[in-house]
Amino acid sequence: MTESAGTPGDPDDAAAGEDRAPDAPPGEASGQAPREEKAAPGGETRSGSGSGPGRAPERCAGGDGGPALDITVGRKRHWLRWTALGASFVVLVAAGVGWWLYKKLDGNIRTDTSAAAELKAYEKERPVSVVHDAENILLIGSDSRAGDNRKYGRDEGGSQRSDTTILLHLAADRKSATAMSIPRDLMVDIPTCHKTDKTATRPQFAQFNWAFEMGGTACTIRTVEKMTGIRLDHYMIVDFNGFKDMVDAVDGVDVCLKEPIDDKDAHLKLTAGRHKLNGEQALGYVRARKSLGNGSDTDRMDRQQQFLGALVNKVQSNGVLLNPTRLYPVLDAATKALTTDPGLDSLKDLYDLVRGMRDVPTEKVQFLTVPRQPYHLNRNRDELVQPDADRLFKQLRDDEPVAVVPAGEKDGDGANGDRANEDRANEARANEDGANGDGGTDAADASGPSPTPTYSGNNAATDLCKQ
Repeated sequence: MTESAGTPGDPDDAAAGEDRAPDAPPGEASGQAPREEKAAPGGETRSGSGSGPGRAPERCAGGDGGPALDITVGRKRHWLRWTALGASFVVLVAAGVGWWLYKKLDGNIRTDTSAAAELKAYEKERPVSVVHDAENILLIGSDSRAGDNRKYGRDEGGSQRSDTTILLHLAADRKSATAMSIPRDLMVDIPTCHKTDKTATRPQFAQFNWAFEMGGTACTIRTVEKMTGIRLDHYMIVDFNGFKDMVDAVDGVDVCLKEPIDDKDAHLKLTAGRHKLNGEQALGYVRARKSLGNGSDTDRMDRQQQFLGALVNKVQSNGVLLNPTRLYPVLDAATKALTTDPGLDSLKDLYDLVRGMRDVPTEKVQFLTVPRQPYHLNRNRDELVQPDADRLFKQLRDDEPVAVVPAGEKDGDGANGDRANEDRANEARANEDGANGDGGTDAADASGPSPTPTYSGNNAATDLCKQ
């Protein structure tokens, strides 16, 4: 006969029942899967035992340790493994691309080691730094007509002069930056310098840009240091094409023209009104002399300063600095344009420099020209206006604040060295020449301490179309 579900089983079942939970159904021990009942010989149905004869018990799919769960876990682990491998591959590719871009930009920068060697030879003659952490960098715009620049004029044996020279002073707290232009026709004392053929030049009183032509960067640096008493920490040389590429990389710079321009020498033809200048047009705009303003180098430098301020403003905008697709072309153009001293010849060095300036408000990025006037022996040359020039040099040397106001807003405009102030400067020179040996003072000293001077100039926040 067949045993009912409630009939006690054989001894095997009895033994198994000892481990059964009180409420567990027959055949299920605590912590075990239910066992399938098998038909015993003679028609009796018996509970299968792991040690008894017959087929081994099968575990339910999805049960603890069951085959289906093993497959699911295996697939999950397999998927996670491939995901990790894929993520690692993406990271490696990104790192590789980043490293390649870094090396490319880093390799764009050219290093001038000859100037460093020349400066080292004259180290004892150079001024010392006065303020720790303040930095003074000489920016030189070369007017070489060699290579790609030949279309801008005749190349006279590959010679070059400093078309634009700017002393950039970065305050120690990096809360302001002052860019002081030095006129190329300024009459200065040029020290003995070595030419490329190693021959030495004689000391001479000549126009400033001769220093670059005769003795290159080192001679220019020593001439600026001799004139200002300011120790120059670094220098950069920028060529024409580099400037053009930077303007193109920021998608042009807006200017407003009061009158039309048609200058064949500058390769520039524009109508009056607002224009977004591309690189080629921008270069013509900052270099044009005869067709813009009064045709003087003074007017040209003012225009250069205003345009550089607008360029700085554009680069500092979020549309450039926070957009990698726009930032990379700017970095590429900038690094290709530069020749630097060994202290600034890597992307890391330049990044550290720019990082220190990125939080400087645009209104604190100021541009001005060294106080000057027509040279008394040749009105086509310039000379320093004193004591204004020495006062400005001292402010920069001591890292003191420098204030600028737009041209025409300063009474007399003397600090700008406007040509209309020649009589004032002549009077000052007469006082100096007439000073006697008993400790007499000139008019400037007799007037007593003067308030903090201001200089004609502009800042990077100036809108060229709202002047």
